Amino acid sequence: MSITSKNPTRRTFGKIAAGMAVTLGGAALGGCSAGGGKPSPDTPLRIMAINHVWSQAVRKHLAEFEERIGRRVSMSLLTSDQLANSYNVKLNASATDIDVMMVRALQEQLLFAHNGWLADLTGLVQGDAAYNWADFLEAPRERSVTARKVLSVPVVTERPLLYYRKDLVKAPATLDELMEAALRLADRQRNFFGYVGRGQRSGAVTMWSSFLYSFGGAFTLQGRSGIGRPEAITAYEYYGRLLAQAGPPGATNMSLEQAMPIFAQGKAAFYVDADAIYTNFLDPKISTVQDTVGFAPFPAGPAGARPFNIPSWSLGISAFSRLRDEAWQFIRWASSPEMVRRLQADGIPGARQSAWSDPATLASFPPELARSMQAQARSGVGLDRPDVLQVGRARDIIGRPLVAGILGQPVGPVAREADAEFADFLIRDNRHREA
Repeated sequence: MSITSKNPTRRTFGKIAAGMAVTLGGAALGGCSAGGGKPSPDTPLRIMAINHVWSQAVRKHLAEFEERIGRRVSMSLLTSDQLANSYNVKLNASATDIDVMMVRALQEQLLFAHNGWLADLTGLVQGDAAYNWADFLEAPRERSVTARKVLSVPVVTERPLLYYRKDLVKAPATLDELMEAALRLADRQRNFFGYVGRGQRSGAVTMWSSFLYSFGGAFTLQGRSGIGRPEAITAYEYYGRLLAQAGPPGATNMSLEQAMPIFAQGKAAFYVDADAIYTNFLDPKISTVQDTVGFAPFPAGPAGARPFNIPSWSLGISAFSRLRDEAWQFIRWASSPEMVRRLQADGIPGARQSAWSDPATLASFPPELARSMQAQARSGVGLDRPDVLQVGRARDIIGRPLVAGILGQPVGPVAREADAEFADFLIRDNRHREA
């Protein structure tokens, strides 16, 4: 779907216009033309984005931005597969018809940086006092940097949330309490489960990361595999037992799409997944728990509560864009303090501390949810997967012991095998990175 605003002289939004009058200047992005000179004024600024609530919300304000820069804006909204395929085709061909890119900093930024596809934004974000780069949450801000260069700006953030049945149980504060309550409440003869969550080999790694961190583990330590260490094995065993003894049958085949409806239909006491999906449980068309669902922070393990806090989507500039200055102006506008507060007030979690500290931006969330998100936005870890070029392959290796634990198999031997495989993978991945 491609959307081009057709009336750049439409009346602007007064509150944002007043607040942002000083924010669209700033330094120019060096080397604004990728060759062939500056495009004509009739050439639109082209934004390639995921079809997401954030991009849909920003699209409504494009006329205001067009009026500011005197140029049309074309925003293409694609599925994740379409977006990935378009980037692969166009950027491999050094195409100049992409200016602003919506990217997943944790999934593809390292690869895009390796390929030279993203422009360096370091001087722009750090040298602009009005933009206030330090206002961005620490973990998402750190994930925007590759090889000491800022290559993207986070616009949507995500954390894990403990969804629970507040009519059945109080929110557990620790992982030990979660395990005890999940095992106690599970009643498989009645088709009721103490816990439901992702169990599919690769897809489960994201949610398992918070368990790993809270047991004191890490995917890598000083560039070496950490998944064979005692802390990681304990996290594997815990997660496996939780789903094996308190979860539904067939858990190893469950991704978000299979796990979420089980909780929404009132068939589970606990569910850990992204806070972004909370509206599914408040929608009476798909949920039977809208009056009984509770929202709590991720429980503490031996190393404390260490949930991930990630930039699920960010904005970058194509290295081949011939409108880099205008592209930066768009990013600066779309990720400004004023716009982030406005969008977060509409229920889209942003990446700025000032927005998270403003009660008005949290009014659209249920109070218990807002408190949980606020706490985890301050303390979360900026990774929910290993920081490698070949993310999919890495997740597949790391997911093997997860599946073993869910199937009730001994985790230790499988984890040690996966650790050796992951260690070899990291050597090869680093060689590709340095090539």
